[in-house]
Amino acid sequence: MEATLKKYWGYDSFRPMQKEIISSALAGRDTLAILPTGGGKSICFQVPSMMRDGLCIVVSPLISLMKDQVENLCARGIRALAVYSGMSYRDIDIALDNAIYGSYKFLYVSPERLQTEIFKVRVAKMKVNYLVVDEAHCISQWGYDFRPDYLKIRDIRALLPDVPVIALTATATRFVADDIMKQLGFAESNLLVSGFERPNLKYVIRESENKLGQLLKLCNGVPGSGIVYVAKRKSAEDVAQFLVSQGIDAAAYHAGMNGRVRSDIQQEWKSGAKRIIVATNAFGMGIDKGDVRFVAHYEMPASPEAYFQEAGRAGRDGKQAYALLLWNENDLARLKKTGQAAFPPLDYIKDIYQKVFSYLGIPYEEGAMSSRKFDLQDFCRKYKLFSSSAYYAIKYIEMSGYWSLTEEIDIASRINMLVEREALYSQQLSSDLETLLNVIMRMYPGLFGGYITIDEEKIAAAGHYSVLSVEAKLKMLDAKRILKYIPKVKSPILNIVNERLYEKNLLLPKDEYSSRVERNMARIEAMETYVRTAADAPEKFLIDYFGLK
Repeated sequence: MEATLKKYWGYDSFRPMQKEIISSALAGRDTLAILPTGGGKSICFQVPSMMRDGLCIVVSPLISLMKDQVENLCARGIRALAVYSGMSYRDIDIALDNAIYGSYKFLYVSPERLQTEIFKVRVAKMKVNYLVVDEAHCISQWGYDFRPDYLKIRDIRALLPDVPVIALTATATRFVADDIMKQLGFAESNLLVSGFERPNLKYVIRESENKLGQLLKLCNGVPGSGIVYVAKRKSAEDVAQFLVSQGIDAAAYHAGMNGRVRSDIQQEWKSGAKRIIVATNAFGMGIDKGDVRFVAHYEMPASPEAYFQEAGRAGRDGKQAYALLLWNENDLARLKKTGQAAFPPLDYIKDIYQKVFSYLGIPYEEGAMSSRKFDLQDFCRKYKLFSSSAYYAIKYIEMSGYWSLTEEIDIASRINMLVEREALYSQQLSSDLETLLNVIMRMYPGLFGGYITIDEEKIAAAGHYSVLSVEAKLKMLDAKRILKYIPKVKSPILNIVNERLYEKNLLLPKDEYSSRVERNMARIEAMETYVRTAADAPEKFLIDYFGLK
């Protein structure tokens, strides 16, 4: 174990509980590991997989996190790839073939891909050493981030009967942990929990009507890198602007920003070029930065699970760090109001279901197992809806298993030749366009077989063009009807499970709805109890809440 750790990751020793978790996996036991944020979850499945022949399949809910993990592994000389929504059928086909025949060690898969026929057929041909379930709390209906797509992991287990499961999460109560093991069909209960105590991380609760003043005091008093969490995009912009006006090096980060801008800000912060990032919960998952000296919550999160995970991003290097939670009565009122808004009336949810299919142009009894680009803001403009209410309705339908909405992802450019290869030479084209076509034909042998994905940057490098020049020439060829060019876009993807149902067949049971409302409000009440009663011993409150010693 130590030799593998040293060879690929350069570490001389393991963090607490990593060795025990790896030993359990190497013994072939189904293993559920609960490690606090920054506890080194990835090492717990990557090391044993490198010690065994075969491929490790990793189910992960976040596409951006999968891409980061694949890049990190490849940078260490470990062959890894990923399959997720937004990839073309051809790219998925190639990736899965590589997973079977290409000597890869890790295949990252988004949960909605598990139920596709192409994946089920191919996975049976793979030599799999472990099935890993990251963010395993998503499989439990009692967890704070339940995702029905995760339940499909049981079907994959049936295709891989002798493959041990390694399930990992940072946030699960004892009750949720037992449910995770049940849902994943563990042969025996096997729960390994790292110590939740973090002596270097000091939790602080402050009731304040002057949060900006408290935050400024923290930024000036604690040197080094920091994260400030807020609940709304506007708050991220406003708080970052305030800090900058006070001479603090800060930047906002939220899902409403351009993807490239977000990536640049994140990279500047990770490298230390930017000191403080003010972000919604869109930021932080998978961020491997050890020297974060403080995490401040300017606005209260909606659950102890979310708070514990976000606060735990401070002090991963083992040095002194702070987790500050600022609150006042307005925060509690906002949380309760948001908690109620998160569950619109069932009649409204059913109406949104039908409107989404109408928006996508999908008739009744069609659309099963399809993926479509989905622009929430455009949808709400078309039907004159409040975006927050529509979003929560869409997420509730997701919790009920009818579809899933991914984060915003890159959808690569595509081209389709409209002219046969032999007919190309009779076209009246400028030498520039002919040269570009020759470059593309050399790079993409399957060009005349239908739509293919392309990379304008690679074409530009091969032909010694600028990217803008490639895009302009492709648009000219499109205008001349030589080819069809669909430029790349960034968009969330709606993965539809069932065909469009008639109103009478859409099942959203009232009892289940009421139960979910109650669980959501219970988490909000736990946050209220935390800020009102736990100021003297905040860490003890959190450990008692999770029930994991």
